[in-house]
Amino acid sequence: MNVSELLRLLQTEHDDTAARVGSLRGQIERLTTALAETEARPAELAAPRKVIGLTASDHEPAPATVYQRIVTTFNEHPGKVCRVRDLHEHLGLPTDEPSINVTRSRLGRLARQGLLEQPGRGRFYVATVAGS
Repeated sequence: MNVSELLRLLQTEHDDTAARVGSLRGQIERLTTALAETEARPAELAAPRKVIGLTASDHEPAPATVYQRIVTTFNEHPGKVCRVRDLHEHLGLPTDEPSINVTRSRLGRLARQGLLEQPGRGRFYVATVAGS
């Protein structure tokens, strides 16, 4: 083997190794992205779990939260448009303006999550019962 052949073989080995490094770096980037997305998933699932009243530890229903009471009320009356104040009265919640505003905010979140529809200002309904 002469020096030229040795240099050519070394260059080929160098090129192959550089290509392998590039491939591995690409895999690392894809896996890092997948890991970040997978690690974020429990946080994404926490909000709906909270809405339906599940605890993270044992998957048993927790005491009904206000969110759960709201969702249950709408699911019991699918298609019925309800005003925030009427919902408060139905649930036996205080009807003072600050309490109404908190519920209005909760209903807005539920609408953004797709659990409720909002046909107009201050009016909400569920189009279909979840799970049916």
